[in-house]
Amino acid sequence: MQATLALAQEIGYARLSIEAVAARAGAGKHTIYRRWPSKGLLFLDSLLSLNEPVLDYPDTGDVLADLREQIYAAVDLLASPPWGPLYRALIGEAQHDPAVAAALNDRFIRPQTDKTIARLKTAQDQGQVSPDLDLDLVMAILSGPLYFGLLITQESMTHDYIDRVLDALFTGMSPRH
Repeated sequence: MQATLALAQEIGYARLSIEAVAARAGAGKHTIYRRWPSKGLLFLDSLLSLNEPVLDYPDTGDVLADLREQIYAAVDLLASPPWGPLYRALIGEAQHDPAVAAALNDRFIRPQTDKTIARLKTAQDQGQVSPDLDLDLVMAILSGPLYFGLLITQESMTHDYIDRVLDALFTGMSPRH
C-alpha cells in the first residue's frame, strides 16, 4: 500500500499500474491481484490506510459550531497532499469502476454521512433545527458545494466559504417560531 501511494503521488493515478506497484514493493503482481482484484481497490485500501485525523463530530451542544469544526477539518485534509489529490483521483476512478464506487461509498462516504446525519438528528431532538427537516437532504446540500469545489471548479475551499455555506443552510434549517 505504501508503494501504491508513493507511485500515485509521483506519477499520478492514471499511470499507476499493478506491475509498477509490484516492482516498487518487491512483490509479484499475482500476489497483489490475489488480495486486490483491481488497481482501483488497491488504491482505495492504500488511501484509507493513511493515518489521518478521524473526521468525527464533537457535540458541544451547538450544532452549527460542531458542523463548522468537522467540515473545516475535512476541507483542511483535502486541501493538502497527499489526501486531496489522491482522493480526487479515487473519486475519478469510482466513476468508471462500480466496485470501487461501492467500496468507497461503503467504507468512507456512508460512514461520514451517517456521522453527519446522527449529529443533525441530535440537534433536531434538541430543538436546534426544524423537527420536520429531511436530514438526508441536508446532507446532500452540505456535500454538494464541497464536492463541486473539490471536483468541478477545483477551487481552494476556504473556511470563509464553509461559513457562507453553513450560514445559508442554517437560515433555512432554523426552527420556525
